[in-house]
Amino acid sequence: MRLPGARVLLACLGALLFPASGVAQQPAATGESGNNAIHNFSRPEDDPSTIAVRKIEPPGNAPLTVAEKIERGMAVDPMLDVNKIGARSVGDGLNVYSMEREQELGRSLAMDFERQANVINDPLISEYINRIGQNIVRNSDARFPFVIKVLDDDEVNAFALPGGYFFVNSGLILAADNEAELAGVMAHEVAHVAARHVTKNYTRAQLFNFASIPLIFVGGPIGLAVREVAGLAVPLSFLKFSRDAEREADMLGLQYSYRAGYDPQAFVQFFERLKTMEKAKHSSLAKAFSTHPMTADRIRQAQEEIAQDLPGRGEYIVTTSDFVEAKTRLMQLEDEHRVEWPHGAKPTLRKRNGKPADSGSQQGNDGPPVLRKRPDASL
Repeated sequence: MRLPGARVLLACLGALLFPASGVAQQPAATGESGNNAIHNFSRPEDDPSTIAVRKIEPPGNAPLTVAEKIERGMAVDPMLDVNKIGARSVGDGLNVYSMEREQELGRSLAMDFERQANVINDPLISEYINRIGQNIVRNSDARFPFVIKVLDDDEVNAFALPGGYFFVNSGLILAADNEAELAGVMAHEVAHVAARHVTKNYTRAQLFNFASIPLIFVGGPIGLAVREVAGLAVPLSFLKFSRDAEREADMLGLQYSYRAGYDPQAFVQFFERLKTMEKAKHSSLAKAFSTHPMTADRIRQAQEEIAQDLPGRGEYIVTTSDFVEAKTRLMQLEDEHRVEWPHGAKPTLRKRNGKPADSGSQQGNDGPPVLRKRPDASL
């Protein structure tokens, strides 16, 4: 007698939990019955047959990306808006250096550096690199005029001093596969200058940890260490930026190369290739961008910023005949340099017979005069 009551109770619970369970068995409005009833759509856009021709919204109504907002004319953070480049507050903030003093500092550091560096003065190469760099500067937030020079250095690197003094190593030009890769790296360095990372970095050190700066960086007698903060020279060690500064330079550099017309993906591709080549332990690559190493996390974030923040374009500049011509010319100069004087070699004094001269042995007539004491000379 209790069994029917239990069945009734279960039936009632089922009706409460699944109130529409019987609706699917009713004929559709079109007269069709059975499973076809679930295809009775009240809106045409809900019909799966139209799914190929209508835009599928991301699950969960995901928010629009920065690039999509820019394309639709919507307001976004100015720091992410490539259309606001040049009219943003990049580089603002606490800094003990004025713009003028920062430029003077960069000029002084550049002069000291060039005294010990080998600058390539070939007109074709110098003009090409300067043209690429100035195009990037015009499409950046930098407020300094730039002086760009090429160095005879095999290390795959480039660096910019405060105030817009920019040096590009020949090794970087030769390592780049195309102009977009070269421009991407140069845009990253322009970004460091635009954001004034060197003097900001130094300002923070002065405010929070002035006593920790080794006096050797100050130069001269210890008395020079007591000069006023704004008068101190920034040591080159401050070219090693913080993680946040590097990420900002990555973001800005991608924007600048994009605004200048280049494919921003080339920047990421270049560093991915460098990391692969670095595993082969090439000496010129082992120190590549040692002041700001490109980690896997930075590469991933750069890829995300390209995909989400930069509006798509129909075409980009990847390479030009000018790049090929300049790179070929540089390779020719490198070959001539190796024949005349192997890179990194030092002069060796040799006798006419071709053997190295021994500074401790008796010199021949063709050697320089040597003052010697007579064996019988008295002390």
